[in-house]
Amino acid sequence: MSPGGGVASAPMDSLIAASARALAAGDALGALKRVALRDDPPALALRGIAMAQLGEHPRARELLRRAARGFGTHEELARARCVVAEAEVAMAMRDLGGSPRALAAAAATLEAHDDLANALQARLIAARRLLLLGRLDEAAAALALLDGHALSPPLAAVAHLTAAELALRSLRVGPARASLARAHEAAGRARVPALAAEVEEAQAALDRPAARRLFPGGETSLGLDEVAALLASDALVVDACRRGVGAGDAWRPLARRPVLFALARALAEAWPGDVEREALIASAFNTRHPDETLRARLRVEIGRLRALVAAEAGIEATARGFALKPRDGREVVVLAPPIDGDQASLVALLSDGAAWSTSALALALGASQRTVQRALAELESEGRVRAIGRARAQRWLAPPLAGFTTILLLPAALPIE
Repeated sequence: MSPGGGVASAPMDSLIAASARALAAGDALGALKRVALRDDPPALALRGIAMAQLGEHPRARELLRRAARGFGTHEELARARCVVAEAEVAMAMRDLGGSPRALAAAAATLEAHDDLANALQARLIAARRLLLLGRLDEAAAALALLDGHALSPPLAAVAHLTAAELALRSLRVGPARASLARAHEAAGRARVPALAAEVEEAQAALDRPAARRLFPGGETSLGLDEVAALLASDALVVDACRRGVGAGDAWRPLARRPVLFALARALAEAWPGDVEREALIASAFNTRHPDETLRARLRVEIGRLRALVAAEAGIEATARGFALKPRDGREVVVLAPPIDGDQASLVALLSDGAAWSTSALALALGASQRTVQRALAELESEGRVRAIGRARAQRWLAPPLAGFTTILLLPAALPIE
């Protein structure tokens, strides 16, 4: 939320000014005490920001909208500040479906009125929203708009946190650590306990296991540094976290080609041995009753996979089935998520502590709402997620995942080209 909640029109009366100072210091209750009984637009806006800091997001959104409507046509600066505050509330509610144009227009208005602090806040919200949606290139471009500007300590801490997550989603671990160090320093200057706690959690997550390397008969945990080193090596890596096949700079995404990925993983797990045709059919087509139609389809899909990875490996037919033959003496490595199950990415999103709507989950995962609804129903039956609210107000939550980081399971966790 914009530090100081600068949404009041000038000149501010003493209670409004005191409430804004309390918000800037993270004292939401102190801010509310000063304006709780007032319904003028500046007070409504500050009440909305305070309610947001207390986690009462629906009420915060209602108050901010009332404030925006209450400001006159000549008070476009105050209305723009309300738009920025409401955009941050929407992001906290994981309401990601709205158009970003209103926020961009508010940022332009703020810049035109020389309110650079709130304009930068708007730009930062836009970058964080894009990051949540997994649109990494656009998030990087939006974050770059903040370069060269002097940010207040709270904004600087959030900006560095965002840069750190962007770097991690691209598996650039060194830059991520540097951004987290800057975030830690800025959070110390900001003196906002919640912000300092968020930075500390991000730093702790960086050192937790991020994936499992599978071996015949066993597995070992890998940190992000080790995963990044493997992906940068010459090894042929079948990555079940991000659903793709890579070797060095080459990356073949297979998230939208589940049959090919299932075949690649089965062949990689059996390397240097082969896999029976019946086992490949069971892995790729989810059936234990192969017939001639499925055998023919298997040959077609193996041909497609062979063409896709031709530069890194061959796929040879054997008496029993097929075997993976990496080129140039490459090692074959299988990376598995730190948690099992087909819905690992969905669980990873929900474990961030926020309450997500089905539509926001669908946007972030690039899936249909119906697909997400089916997955949520399955996870709910297993007790792994829970719903709050009903109908359009329904949101989904999952308990935090302790002991490892889920960064490799988040949407579009791919290198920025």
